[in-house]
Amino acid sequence: MKYRTGIGMDAHRFAEDRRLVLGGVFIEHPFGLAGHSDADVLSHAIADALLGAAGLEDIGHYFPDSDLEFKDISSLEILAQVMVLVRQRGCEIGNVDAVLVLEEPRIAPHRESIRASLAGALGASVEDISVRATTTEGMGFTGRGEGIAACATCLVECAGSITGEKHA
Repeated sequence: MKYRTGIGMDAHRFAEDRRLVLGGVFIEHPFGLAGHSDADVLSHAIADALLGAAGLEDIGHYFPDSDLEFKDISSLEILAQVMVLVRQRGCEIGNVDAVLVLEEPRIAPHRESIRASLAGALGASVEDISVRATTTEGMGFTGRGEGIAACATCLVECAGSITGEKHA
């Protein structure tokens, strides 16, 4: 087995007349996030982390915001498609660790639903998915309540070579 890590980051501004989706879970909030898809910043960061760990292109390569096919697509569908690509490289999730950066809404009441939703889309165990949240104490765009950012890291276990290297 070869172990590889990936890191992903995403940020979206708040927008009126949008539903707030984080990790595939609809969360009651006056604003949603602006974006071509459902703008699920958490799922996007995780997708990029997984793609990076598998040595693949970034999320925009596979799901460009210029392609109407992906307009309003569920980010859980994006995650499911990313896992197909990751598995085609001979890799499986070891774990995913993600952090949301926001002032509101509170994430704690939704954490377990988000973990279960992500695990389902990824075909992973809930125990292998960690979701946390932090604030920036009023600093920056997240601190001013203008949007949400997310960072994710993951470990994948790969059988053999994924990029053509020879292994003993």
